[in-house]
Amino acid sequence: MEGKREEKIPSDRPLQRSRHQVVLVTISDKGARGERHDKSGEALLDMISSWGYEVVHRAVVPDERDLIARELRQWADVHGVALIITTGGTGVSPRDVTPEATLEVVDRLVPGMSEAMRAASVAITPRAMISRAVVGIRGRTLIINLPGSPRGAMENLNVVLPALDHALDKIRGDEEDCGRT
Repeated sequence: MEGKREEKIPSDRPLQRSRHQVVLVTISDKGARGERHDKSGEALLDMISSWGYEVVHRAVVPDERDLIARELRQWADVHGVALIITTGGTGVSPRDVTPEATLEVVDRLVPGMSEAMRAASVAITPRAMISRAVVGIRGRTLIINLPGSPRGAMENLNVVLPALDHALDKIRGDEEDCGRT
């Protein structure tokens, strides 16, 4: 894929289907050209790994709707990972197309997660009001859009992490009741 940079996550095991497998996709023209270091991807890798999730792949993709959608489809449909997290491209600049690419591939939206992220972020900065990030489901994969800044990405992920295991269990077919524990 032209313009895309991939990073193989070291693993001594082959890719296995597990609710804990995560793919991180950084959306950045400069990052895809090698002109900017992927600080958001690194911060998210550390954070999601500390919660016990296995990051099996990282990629940096330019702000191109078709390339973003292709990456999301590949990891949801072919590899069947439980979670894809994107960082970047969620604002209002002309090249910010991550939400459109995500909406193109998801079957169902999970608006409560994106609403919770925005609400928490607005309490920190009024600029969060211009976030267009979405969260949705493709098949048995949850896709979460996060802001491109390391701090914003981590703050937003922190909001949804407490509900993440339960959401992934339900998406993958868990029939247990959803009552509070």
